[in-house]
Amino acid sequence: MTAPTTPTAPHGLLIANLLAQLAFGLLAMTICLPSMQEWGAIFGSSQAAVQLTFSGYVVTYGSLQLVYGPLSDRQGRKRILMIGLAIAFAGSVMAVFAPDLPTLVLARVLQGAGSAACMVIGRALVQDLFAGPERTRVMAYVGMAMGLCPPLATIIGGQLHVRLGWQSNFVVMAVLAVLLFVAAWRGLPEHQSATGVQPHWLKAMLSSYAQLAREPSFGLHVLLLAMTTATFYAFLGGAPIVLGSYGVKPDGIGFYIMAIPGSYIVGNYLTTHLSHRISERRIMRLGQVLTVGGVALMLLLALAGLNTPLAFALPLVLLGIGHGLLVPPALAGTVGLLPALAGSAAAVAGLAQQLMGAVGGFAVGLFHHEGAVNLGWLMLGLALCGAAAQWMLHRGAKP
Repeated sequence: MTAPTTPTAPHGLLIANLLAQLAFGLLAMTICLPSMQEWGAIFGSSQAAVQLTFSGYVVTYGSLQLVYGPLSDRQGRKRILMIGLAIAFAGSVMAVFAPDLPTLVLARVLQGAGSAACMVIGRALVQDLFAGPERTRVMAYVGMAMGLCPPLATIIGGQLHVRLGWQSNFVVMAVLAVLLFVAAWRGLPEHQSATGVQPHWLKAMLSSYAQLAREPSFGLHVLLLAMTTATFYAFLGGAPIVLGSYGVKPDGIGFYIMAIPGSYIVGNYLTTHLSHRISERRIMRLGQVLTVGGVALMLLLALAGLNTPLAFALPLVLLGIGHGLLVPPALAGTVGLLPALAGSAAAVAGLAQQLMGAVGGFAVGLFHHEGAVNLGWLMLGLALCGAAAQWMLHRGAKP
């Protein structure tokens, strides 16, 4: 296991470095989304085949976090992070020169494999470098950055595609990988592995996960985060269908979808100010009340026959604020439970969020969505599962 680094007070450049490392994976995931609708014609392939460029990225981005986390606990954060950035750079360069769709799919898989290190090690470094309310505050900054990444990346990616061609998005990611490699090398502190006899890496990895599995509160933290993500992904998957049934055209859907990411940033901003004044449990309870309340209000308006875009989107502003209050302390609790296993903990949390998010998005397709009623019931069910996990986590604990 790695020897924990002494937590320190937030430093502007250090926090900016961590946020950039954490954002890299989401940027790589979403910056090329506007190009996907034209890749079928460009490469003479079906849209189903084009979707493999996204699903291949997501699968490796989520699953390899399980490997990078324990390796960073054992070998040190910076070394593994720099290896991941080098792999992401190779994938980006391969994508620039991809002559056909299978090569592009392989390049995206390689991108996801490298980017996974940025997410899991970035979260683990927050645990290593900050403590107490400061850790929650930095996690809130992380949440704000994560909320901004997808919409900004798609806007930038679309503009680059139109002006410079689809390859320009991957050129940008290759340049960013180089810059972040240098930033990690020069700007992040060392986090060396412990000295002494070390077991085989696979045995150490399995031992780390077994130790985490024996901690009930860790499992509840992860379940809470996973159900929160599933609720949001269900919204992302169902919102275009619901809004389309209300007559909203494709060029207007994004403005309504921004209801949650935009308010999520507000919630994270509030968390940075509340974390020094009230306990993390109270912040999480407030976040859960707003989350469930926002979905319930949206559902009630739909059941009452108010089938308008604003009646659908505006109540979900509460959901976004609630998630902004809920996720940072939940993340801080996940990686802070066993500090020596922060990398492994961040890996499990990241994978669980991706998997349950995929389940939430897939579940949307199981129901008919002429209006917001069925989506509202689905989102409410997922949100209540998260609320149940939080109740079990805080049951019997002092406020």
